[in-house]
Amino acid sequence: MTKSISIFGATGSVGLSTLDLVRQHPDQYNIIAMTANSNASHLAALAREFSAEIAVVAEDSAYEELKQELAGTSIEAASGAEALVAAAALGADWTMAAIVGCAGLPPTLEALRCGKTVALANKEALVSAGALMITEAQKSGATLLPVDSEHNAIFQALQGGRIDQVRKITLTASGGPFRTWTREQMASVTPEQAVAHPNWDMGAKISVDSATMMNKGLELIEAHYLFPIGLEKIDILVHPQSVIHSMVEYHDRSTLAQLGSPDMRIPIASALAWPDRMTTNCEPLNLADIGRLDFELPDEDRFPATKIARAAITAGGAKPAMLNAANEVAVAAFLKRAVQFLDITEIVTRLLDSYSPPEPSELADIFAIDKEARVRTEQLVEEFKV
Repeated sequence: MTKSISIFGATGSVGLSTLDLVRQHPDQYNIIAMTANSNASHLAALAREFSAEIAVVAEDSAYEELKQELAGTSIEAASGAEALVAAAALGADWTMAAIVGCAGLPPTLEALRCGKTVALANKEALVSAGALMITEAQKSGATLLPVDSEHNAIFQALQGGRIDQVRKITLTASGGPFRTWTREQMASVTPEQAVAHPNWDMGAKISVDSATMMNKGLELIEAHYLFPIGLEKIDILVHPQSVIHSMVEYHDRSTLAQLGSPDMRIPIASALAWPDRMTTNCEPLNLADIGRLDFELPDEDRFPATKIARAAITAGGAKPAMLNAANEVAVAAFLKRAVQFLDITEIVTRLLDSYSPPEPSELADIFAIDKEARVRTEQLVEEFKV
């Protein structure tokens, strides 16, 4: 039997990696919906290749181009936020939620409400709206599968035991390009240096997050919602080779680790084929070539982002959503050379300490918190401008 799938964020790196896996197993998957932000021509080409039922661009300005590109086919063209939610409501057996930013929250929530399987690659879904997403998944009976390599590794390691048997979870971190640098050296970091990740080929924003270690802070918040064992039982360990993607220690002191080459198609394949396994053309792991695996504790004096994130999830309420918004604005300012590298975490800290809005109870609250945090962070950026 074929599995019906929808891919939200089809033209991004995660979406394209997912489609590459579908190409390897064309008889096993039937694509219902594909979406993109504004790249109508690329989306249309993919929709035609995979015979999707509907293609949606988030930006209304790209609709006419999409419609023209799909003329003469049976593929429906649509645009806008409501169309994204409607596409999610079609109820595919498996949905890849890979839209970047808060724009991905409504369709992800709608996909969860359908009670099927949602593969989650959108960080904001759990960082900004974790409690809401988990509640909706529990209400509908939906299965939430993590796609981030670290959380997927934990998910795989947990298949050997139960969550109530877990003593500790360890998220591994590469340490980024400045792992051995002093604060003084990092003061003059350029955007070009920050996006040059030693192991992974990623977009600019997430590469900067890796350089500041904020990506690991965001993943800590996600892990707190995905694997409810208590925040104090979730550790971070720097592992420069990025071979062990995360570990789970059980009460009997057995530790299970998931290893693999730094290729996002590997965790995506795990989620796409779950509960089965699929063959891929990914590079096999050759430990003899790697030779050694190194580990060290994170230095939260040089890289305070993980400490900031732990404090935000401990405080709860609106703080995680505020952290996410502030970090996005600060990173964007750094990439535009408006602020310095070390200013990113300082700006986030200042924003979190400056006010405390009420705890969100619905998606509209999350958007309001996000909007206010961005406005306030932009004001802070003006104070730090170089």
